[in-house]
Amino acid sequence: MNIPSIELQIQTLPDNPGVYQYYDKEGKILYVGKAKNLKKRVSSYFNKQHDNAKTNVLVRKIVEIKHIVVSSEQDALLLENNLIKKLQPRYNVLLRDDKTYPWICIKKEPFSRIFPTRRMTKDGSEYFGPYTNFKTVNTILDLIKELYPLRTCNYDLSESNIKSKKYKVCLEYHIGNCKGPCEGFETLENYQEQVDAIRQILKGNFKDSMRAFKKMMQDLASEMKFEAAQKVKEKINVLENYQSRSTILNPKISNIDVFSIVSDETMAYVNFLQISHGAIIRSFTLELKKKLDETDEELLELAVVELRERFQLNSKEIILPFALDFGSTIKVTVPQLGDKKQILELSERNAKYQRLEQLKQIQIVDPERHTNRIMAQMQKDLRLSVEPRHIECFDNSNIQGTNPVSACVVFKDGKPSKKDYRHFNIKTVEGPNDFASMEEVVYRRYKRLLDENQPLPQLIIIDGGKGQLSSALKSIDDLGLRGKIAIIGIAKRLEELFYPGDSVPLYLDKKSETLKIIQQLRNEAHRFGITHHRDKRSKSALNSTIELIPGIGEKTMLTLLKHFKSVKRLKLATEKEISDVVGVSKAIKISEFYQKET
Repeated sequence: MNIPSIELQIQTLPDNPGVYQYYDKEGKILYVGKAKNLKKRVSSYFNKQHDNAKTNVLVRKIVEIKHIVVSSEQDALLLENNLIKKLQPRYNVLLRDDKTYPWICIKKEPFSRIFPTRRMTKDGSEYFGPYTNFKTVNTILDLIKELYPLRTCNYDLSESNIKSKKYKVCLEYHIGNCKGPCEGFETLENYQEQVDAIRQILKGNFKDSMRAFKKMMQDLASEMKFEAAQKVKEKINVLENYQSRSTILNPKISNIDVFSIVSDETMAYVNFLQISHGAIIRSFTLELKKKLDETDEELLELAVVELRERFQLNSKEIILPFALDFGSTIKVTVPQLGDKKQILELSERNAKYQRLEQLKQIQIVDPERHTNRIMAQMQKDLRLSVEPRHIECFDNSNIQGTNPVSACVVFKDGKPSKKDYRHFNIKTVEGPNDFASMEEVVYRRYKRLLDENQPLPQLIIIDGGKGQLSSALKSIDDLGLRGKIAIIGIAKRLEELFYPGDSVPLYLDKKSETLKIIQQLRNEAHRFGITHHRDKRSKSALNSTIELIPGIGEKTMLTLLKHFKSVKRLKLATEKEISDVVGVSKAIKISEFYQKET
């Protein structure tokens, strides 16, 4: 496979947090790093000479850059940690597995203890995290301690031990930090209810705890216990500001492979994430070139088999965006919510970014291929008989019926052709009538193209709904062009596309390139029309002013308007401000005229 130049790889990196990986010409991993902004961080390696000789050697060896996009800096930090341990790159500080990130454990035992740990044991206990440092863990545990009085001792609080009075309450009980379950002063049911609430907080679900504390605060306030109510309010504020654990890792998800697919007319991109012991240890995106009109199901099925064989994967469960059958030995999960759904979404995000990078690279190195792909996509999306190489869009502009104008903008091969833009002053319509105005300008535009034997567009876009589209169609029919040019209307509110004779609008994907080009056409027509309308109103105001002020010519007024920007500001200007621009004698005439007018 041909690897693009380093410059091109950097140019198409996303501005997102993530982890980058450097490889040499033999495909060996050199370095793994994290970044808040992948593009900026990676660029910094190549745009200067580094003080460290080893860094300069590293940069000279880099041939290929791979990356994994994640949701936050914290996720990038945790993923970097896992990949360094797994891949052991030559230029990274190697991490020992026993010096990993901390977790919060809810111990599986009567009257569960909750404590921090770096080690996970398979005894049925629950682990939440990992967290990037112990400061975060201690903050959370302090919060829990403030909210709920739990035991800190390591006694075996079995039912028989409690009944036999084996233990005595300690200082924690006397200072109010524990309710004394060791002597039976608190029931197991009540204690575990608190543990359940803490479990929800650690998962990021604060709803029940928040509701309970708000009720407690209101009850205390109604009893005039404002100091106690304020303390509860502080707990609520802490809960609201608390950020939950990283979502990309979960110790319950182990030995699972995740696959997702993103495709267009010619290519498909299948991203694969390998999960081991609750951590992402590998990410890879496979590119597939379509030969026929293969479906995503067919392509993903092919890719899963290929990737499992290539990476010698033996997981018993795979996560997919839709159901596929790989036999009874492999469990296929299509998650709808929860941690598995979040991991699938992360895989899909990486597949999308890979596709965007490839499209950017094609646009830079092979613009003709990029244009051909977009034109083919637009033809398919808009159900056209030919590619819309030449598109024209119309928009009307008038404010309270004054100075009605219309604009026609032209795109060729998906890009603005500004030399072909045209303005129209409405000639046959009185007052603000958008429908009649649209009928007039469409007729004038294509009557002229026909008379001058100029090429006609393959697609006409009318900025407006069914009414404007119907008006434009009348002119198309009068000119005998129905069926020769495709025409659609776009309504602004919901981005609905209307077709002649079809009452049901077409809705395109909000992120599709086709819709983006149509929106660009519509916005450009609106901008071009508004500019002309503004110029026309200014000229109208200028002409009326020139005619009324004795002894003031057009050249003087143009100088004043250039300085004051509008007739309104000129009227408000003082005689001294005007004289500084055109002299005292003219300033006196202008000031006296506007004072009389007022």
